[in-house]
Amino acid sequence: MRALWQAAGSEWAKLWSVRSTWWCLAGGLALLVLSALTLGGAAATDALREGARGVRITASEPVVSATSFAQFALVALAMLTVTSEYASGGIRVTLQATPVRGTVLAAKALVMAPVMFVAGVAGGGLATGMVFLALSADVFGGLVVLPPGEVVTDLLGVGVFFALVSVLTLGVAAAVRSAAGTLTVVFMLLMGLPLMLLMTGSQAALDVSMRMPLFAGLAFMGSTDNLTGGPMPYPAGEGLAWLLAWAAAGAAAGYAVLRRRDA
Repeated sequence: MRALWQAAGSEWAKLWSVRSTWWCLAGGLALLVLSALTLGGAAATDALREGARGVRITASEPVVSATSFAQFALVALAMLTVTSEYASGGIRVTLQATPVRGTVLAAKALVMAPVMFVAGVAGGGLATGMVFLALSADVFGGLVVLPPGEVVTDLLGVGVFFALVSVLTLGVAAAVRSAAGTLTVVFMLLMGLPLMLLMTGSQAALDVSMRMPLFAGLAFMGSTDNLTGGPMPYPAGEGLAWLLAWAAAGAAAGYAVLRRRDA
């Protein structure tokens, strides 16, 4: 346990010593805010156009949907904590300081997951406030509301989603080792493959797609839209279970490769 905390301290220092950390966090925040404003504005405009009465849009709902876009800036950050060390050769120093391979990967996850959780909650809170301010104008007729309970639940969900996706990314990065390869694999898992499966029109493909990280995350965060115009096919608890399973699978793959291959 002492070795794990020492390794985590080293990972924490490395994380905040490079500019890419700040750029990725800033990019993720910008994507989250801009996407949430765009999605919230579109939802409010559609509701006004249709003349829907009694419709209320919780200010954090567009933020949940916006995670589909913002996640990739944070994925890049999680990826770089592994791939940059392989590119620079620094991984040799890391493994010499911490010979137990599992401890190295666990230390990276122990640092990255809380950082991503805080980034998700804080960034989501800012985005929610921006959506509420932007859409509370008279032209939208009070469509946007800010119920504390729902907002807190949504923001915690965003934080957990980002944290688990970061663990998945760390595992893939440890297995693949290259930045280009990691981005390709993670993009396919998070966006490419689920959307391609949706387009097949097959019920079996739809069922598989709904259990992949993107839709599992949306289900966990309480989204009512599965991008096909219908509701999510399972509750939030099952969505969290699928997310945990994907994160664990990614970490296991990374550990298996890290254990068997030299730096």
